[in-house]
Amino acid sequence: MRHFLEVDDLSSAELAEVLELAASPAPPQVLAGKGAGLVFEKPSARTRNSSEMAVVQLGGHPMYIRDEEVGIDKRESAEDVIRTLARYHSLVAARVYDHKVLERMAACEVVPVVNLLSDEGHPMQALADLVTLNDEFGSLDGLTLTYVGDANNVWRSLALGCAMTGVKSRIACPGDYGPSEIDLDRVRALGGDIEVFDRPEAAVEGVDAIYTDVWTSMGQETEAEARMRAFEGFQVTEEMLGLMSPKGIFMHCLPAHRGEEVSHEAVESPLSRVFPQAENRMHSARGLFAWIVQQ
Repeated sequence: MRHFLEVDDLSSAELAEVLELAASPAPPQVLAGKGAGLVFEKPSARTRNSSEMAVVQLGGHPMYIRDEEVGIDKRESAEDVIRTLARYHSLVAARVYDHKVLERMAACEVVPVVNLLSDEGHPMQALADLVTLNDEFGSLDGLTLTYVGDANNVWRSLALGCAMTGVKSRIACPGDYGPSEIDLDRVRALGGDIEVFDRPEAAVEGVDAIYTDVWTSMGQETEAEARMRAFEGFQVTEEMLGLMSPKGIFMHCLPAHRGEEVSHEAVESPLSRVFPQAENRMHSARGLFAWIVQQ
């Protein structure tokens, strides 16, 4: 039994298989007559719609499960929740606050567990990002992507995915918001070529893609004012997009706070791929779900 709690739970070869399945025009009906439990401690429009439709396209029945319906570690333990859901579903995917909840679920070894987002990683988003880059450039190997923003869960999964597929990565962020040495060592252990910059302009020069995310993620609202001050000068603008390679694209995992981490003009630029990127959440989920239930 396999689980997908972070991108590097797969080998590079397995990741390539998942991306190939994501691109398939004829998804295998591996969930025909079966259910998939989708547990949401945290709401999300893209994650819910992409996950549910991925299950439907594989012939299965998605079951959206709200936090108040399971109450992990409030009404019952994570272990009891997953052992119960395994009686109904062929896989369980969960969007949680605490990554350790996913680890506890997976440790029960009763059903494949997929991370739809946790405080440590967002691997399903990273899959969609890799699909988007491959769609745009026809190959991933040798591309360079710059992430402008803090070293959050989205960045971590993306950096690991880049390392595993031959994409060089850069991150531009204020010093106090950069990656830890543990993060950098983990990326480099996968063969990743990664650089850290404290200003965005040099980091985006000549790259194939600029990527950003909100400066204040869900649960960090009390830090919003301090983060706004720290990230002054890091907004992705049309001028910044002009520093990329001639074929460069702009990416954002959404939702976007226009006027903060990105300008309205950059989101609406001809170089923007944010909405195809959102669609690819569905295709990549379909590929991952198809792969994991066949292991």
